[in-house]
Amino acid sequence: MQFKPLSHHVFLEPLEEEKVTKSGIVLPETAEKEKPMRGKVLATGPGKLNEKGERVPMSVKVGDTVLFKKYGPDEIEIEGKKYLVGDEDDILAIIE
Repeated sequence: MQFKPLSHHVFLEPLEEEKVTKSGIVLPETAEKEKPMRGKVLATGPGKLNEKGERVPMSVKVGDTVLFKKYGPDEIEIEGKKYLVGDEDDILAIIE
């Protein structure tokens, strides 16, 4: 299935965070603090329009691994797999 987000929206695949400490202790979800999450960009829209009607290009591209706000993107489920759809503004950084 292919996706083509509109405007400045981004389609992300969430990447699982490490939930085991260096000493091997497994941390429950309740012990985690609110922190940015990681994901892989699967699709992007063309970018939003500015006041002059010109298209502003996206800062991220397909394949980028990014940090995003925990409660920014909306979670959707397609064929049993969870994905995220959000605005480019929900993305905090590109991980290189």
